Amino acid sequence: MATSYMDFTSPTTQFTADVNQNSFFQKDGNNYINVLSIQQLNTLGNVSLLDIFLSTGNVVDPHIHQNASELVYCISGSAVVSLINPFTKELLNFTITPGQVANVPQGWWHYEIATVDQTHLLAIFDAPIPEAIFGSDILRLTPASVLAHTYCLDENKVKEAFAPIQKTVIVGPPVDCVTQVSPATNMPNSNSHPNVQPYVNRLPYWGTWVDPRIIHEPGCPYYTEPSVSTNNQG
Repeated sequence: MATSYMDFTSPTTQFTADVNQNSFFQKDGNNYINVLSIQQLNTLGNVSLLDIFLSTGNVVDPHIHQNASELVYCISGSAVVSLINPFTKELLNFTITPGQVANVPQGWWHYEIATVDQTHLLAIFDAPIPEAIFGSDILRLTPASVLAHTYCLDENKVKEAFAPIQKTVIVGPPVDCVTQVSPATNMPNSNSHPNVQPYVNRLPYWGTWVDPRIIHEPGCPYYTEPSVSTNNQG
């Protein structure tokens, strides 16, 4: 337990709480998250939790927890917990079913997708209040001009793509989402047990040299063809 300066003789001391009464987010009757932190139970140490309910295809908004690790325990249903390992530059996908867990180290980018209805997850944190930075906020608050310039994109297309994101999503897709893609199409491949080698997407390892002609394709507004010497040698 963390060092506590709590006056345990105080009449305001709390030893129990009803998580069902502490809503963190609600999309609808089948997709919602309840919370328990030191704000709801003042005798907690370095621990808090989110009680997560999801139906098929619903996603916990990709995010990081800058102040805590997260242990995701499956109570019922099934979900794929996906995370990016910043050291190996890999996207890992772990399927968890009742009684199984997936661990997300502090600060790692991750998300959860329910693969069946009535999925119930318990996310446990080693901090009294779990903090988060959500992908929806990164996308909607970063200027389209910056994204376009940084990643060599068409600024108008970036604006068009991210315009529907008007607030923090938390559980997606939003209720008013209209898409031609079915939830099953977006499901990541995964192993059936978290102790087996997961499905991996390899990402480029930053710091290694890559020929800029591979990154900046012809047609990109920032692309310039490298000059080639025509001097004869020998």
